[in-house]
Amino acid sequence: MIAIRSRLLLAALSLTLFCAAAMAQTARAPVRFLLTFDDGPAAAVNDNPTVHILEVLAQKHIKAVFFTQTRAWHGGGTDMGRWLIRREFSEGHVIGLHSATTFHSNHRFMSREQLDQTMQLGIADLQAETGVVPKLVRPPFWAYDADTLASYHAHGLQMLLTDLNANDGKIYGINFSWHKRSNMLKHLAETRERWAAGHMPAVDGYTPVVVTFHDVNPYTSRHIEEYIDILLDVARELEVPLAAQPFYDNHDEAERAALAATISSPEAKPRLPGLWNWLWQ
Repeated sequence: MIAIRSRLLLAALSLTLFCAAAMAQTARAPVRFLLTFDDGPAAAVNDNPTVHILEVLAQKHIKAVFFTQTRAWHGGGTDMGRWLIRREFSEGHVIGLHSATTFHSNHRFMSREQLDQTMQLGIADLQAETGVVPKLVRPPFWAYDADTLASYHAHGLQMLLTDLNANDGKIYGINFSWHKRSNMLKHLAETRERWAAGHMPAVDGYTPVVVTFHDVNPYTSRHIEEYIDILLDVARELEVPLAAQPFYDNHDEAERAALAATISSPEAKPRLPGLWNWLWQ
């Protein structure tokens, strides 16, 4: 009788724990996708990929975060690039810093003095175009360490990485993808596990899931609507509970979501996209 009672108690306890875990998962804040774009703006006068992405976002009432290269020879350092930074800001998007160098330079390979100088230049560039001091930075090549983080923080910048990556960073040559959906499905499945375990921040009642694209990639520009549909489709397949408005549609909400998802410690070691995780972590 004692053995039977013990087994019944154990079964009841297991059921209670299971129900508690299920309720906890159900109680997690629903997801909103925070779209982010790297490497832009593009400098093309005609058929500009950044322009097309801005048009699609406007049609869908989506506000994104643009991590800009303010002095890129083929982008932010041109008249067209500077005009697009102003346009991005005027249309309610969040403007962050990616680099303030002529090329897509790796912050980890710079001396602290060089990095500090580029941070100062980039912040000044963006303030000149938008009238606002940026709060967010994303390192080129996802490459950061304790020293780069210290430089960011010294200049009032918070580092945002990503949860989902479109793997569209290749701009020249073969820059298309046959695996858009399977790639997003894989990344969102991994993110869903962290969400269900309570390892992701919630802000304004929602869990921001950061998604990274490159607005200078013409293929991405031509297929951005398809990418958006894929995100919604894989979320349904994985039974990820989405907010009624699954994308951010307000600048301040998008900025708060981004800041909540930033990484402040070099010991955090979040998973980086693809090969970069093996290189840097």
